[in-house]
Amino acid sequence: MKKYIVPIICLVVAASVSGCQKWKGEHTDIYSYTPPAANPVSDKAPLSCSASGTSVVSVKGTMLTGKTYTVEAGCDLVINPTDTLLMQAGVTLNMGAGSSIIALGTFVSNGSKDAPNWITVAGVTKNDAPGGFTPANDPAYAGLWKGIIGGPTCNLLVLRWTHVEYGGLTEGKATSTIASAGTGNQYSILFANYNGNFIMEDSWLYGGVDDPIRISAGKIAIFRNTFEKNGVSGGDCLNAKGGTTGTMAYNLFIGTATNGQKASNKGQATGSPQTNIVMYNNTFVSGGYRQLQSGRGGCINYEEGAAGMYYNNVAINCKFGYRVVGSPTADIAHLSYGNNYQWADSVKQANQFYPTGYITKPQTTDIPSITTSANYLPASYTLGSIYDGTDAVQKNSPMFLNFPLPTSGHALADYSAVGKYNFHLLANSPLIGKGNTTIAPLITVPVNPIYGLSEATLPGADLGAFQLNGKGNQH
Repeated sequence: MKKYIVPIICLVVAASVSGCQKWKGEHTDIYSYTPPAANPVSDKAPLSCSASGTSVVSVKGTMLTGKTYTVEAGCDLVINPTDTLLMQAGVTLNMGAGSSIIALGTFVSNGSKDAPNWITVAGVTKNDAPGGFTPANDPAYAGLWKGIIGGPTCNLLVLRWTHVEYGGLTEGKATSTIASAGTGNQYSILFANYNGNFIMEDSWLYGGVDDPIRISAGKIAIFRNTFEKNGVSGGDCLNAKGGTTGTMAYNLFIGTATNGQKASNKGQATGSPQTNIVMYNNTFVSGGYRQLQSGRGGCINYEEGAAGMYYNNVAINCKFGYRVVGSPTADIAHLSYGNNYQWADSVKQANQFYPTGYITKPQTTDIPSITTSANYLPASYTLGSIYDGTDAVQKNSPMFLNFPLPTSGHALADYSAVGKYNFHLLANSPLIGKGNTTIAPLITVPVNPIYGLSEATLPGADLGAFQLNGKGNQH
């Protein structure tokens, strides 16, 4: 047998050399070479439903870096249940009037910090100065296209380093039939599969009409995003309903119509889990001022059987403080909170740090301290009762890098977009080192750099969405 060894080795070596010669001149970077994207989507013409005679245009494959794609007006861009649409980094997707994205399969927008993706409307001019436009005249609130719908068979919806803008037009019968949604929905993003995964990280949601993001049910991870001008006259920015589990952390909200983040077990689907949401290190600015109904919140809200926790959050000049609802009650046996900060320009806001008529329990770790004075939360205080917040007004300035406190020259409702403001903390901020780092996120989604959550940032030592060490919100 030995006499056959040398010839066999020679044949192997010869084949190897031949293989190397074959690659020479084609891909000298064979060890780092990335194969072409599967099923590239053409950008040569708009994605059109005209030829089908319906409102539907099906799409799957890969939208390529640097390309701009357009969805024709009135078209529902549908990703079928067994299909995947992947947007590489640096893609722009311009939505036509009345169009939508319906994900019945898998939809991943994989933008990056250096090359974010845009799902937007072409040619719209923003004015983000305080009071620049009234809501009636601001295109942010006009609902220029319908939005992104993760239907009941959507297993995975990922928005990473992606701008989503100007959604919220009423779905209508045709769209809602395809998506198994509601004809009157005006959500910029809807997710409705309690077995599915909705991941939004390092992204932006600009504008919206009612409940800019509605999670009817699902496993969620919503980390390090920025939310501006969300909701016209009502709706919660992140509204999680019955059967939703996961984490909302390091998000910045400015100018939401009602709450920034809400958890409710209302509408729990048969077989789905109880709503359980962990919220930490979020920052809320001027929330609640476009809500027309009285007693509605402006930052965080737990109600109707929802469990979870909220820690290390910052609320600035919100119409109402952190709300725990007593009727129908949140699951207070499985709800904990603390280490939360609030700022009020005036006594009107300070009087609602612990909102009248609700059961939010003052915590010893809260800022301002619950022992600030004999008038602010006196010994006789009972949950939900009226108190005198005068002594808590303008206490412990958060010392943002660039945001005026107390505000001047504009109504609190006029602050609805980040613009040139910067909500990072100065080194001598009283929010530094006041966070609770012993709590843990609730991670129910896959962790994966593309097809999942890329990073579950742990609770921070500093209060709010921006950490002095550079962690947290990256905007």
